[in-house]
Amino acid sequence: MLFPNVMKGLMTIFVVGILAGSVLVKAQSVAGIVTDQFFNGIIGQSDPGCAGRNFYTRAAFLEALNSFPRFGTAVDTRREVAAFFAHVTHETGHFCYIEEIAGPSFPNSQYCDSINTQYPCNPNRSYYGRGPIQLSWNFNYGPAGQSIGFDGLNSPETVANDRVISFKTALWYWVNSVQPVIGQGFGATIRAINSIECNGGNPATVQARINYYTQYCSQLGVDPGPNLSC
Repeated sequence: MLFPNVMKGLMTIFVVGILAGSVLVKAQSVAGIVTDQFFNGIIGQSDPGCAGRNFYTRAAFLEALNSFPRFGTAVDTRREVAAFFAHVTHETGHFCYIEEIAGPSFPNSQYCDSINTQYPCNPNRSYYGRGPIQLSWNFNYGPAGQSIGFDGLNSPETVANDRVISFKTALWYWVNSVQPVIGQGFGATIRAINSIECNGGNPATVQARINYYTQYCSQLGVDPGPNLSC
């Protein structure tokens, strides 16, 4: 039989050990899910000549992740990782594209909301899609830059030149605009990223996103949940 003080000491060690282990597991959970094999399995499907193959890296993602501890805390972490990378895969063509296809050739007005005076456009800059989530429009570049620490309105090209900032913009958009609705199902995340695809707007792209999502869910061993479409 253990003496009360000895028993109390052992219990304290046991509880502290559990808590420390829980913090460690949580801190490593996303990195443990987004392994080299998982990340390289995505980028490895892009053409060898793609600019993104020399830009997007797992190390840059993990460095950017340090600034967004909320990522991976909604629903099942594996499900959130699957959803995030499903959209990234679709938006970048398996990490092939850094900038929107033909984006630089589009007139600036297409990505400048002049009504938004809080984040006024620089007439010499364009706010077309860049980065893993293809951040677009002045009203996203402005607050993303303020939050992350770059001049989104006057130097939007930073998103295509700095791989860590690039991933930070994707994670910034995710935790602010996508994560709040992920509990409603994957379909709600599609609407949060590109609502014009929903309600019959572009069934093919919606299905493509769903296919990536269910593929990654299967790969990570997690149920995709209900409400996959929008």
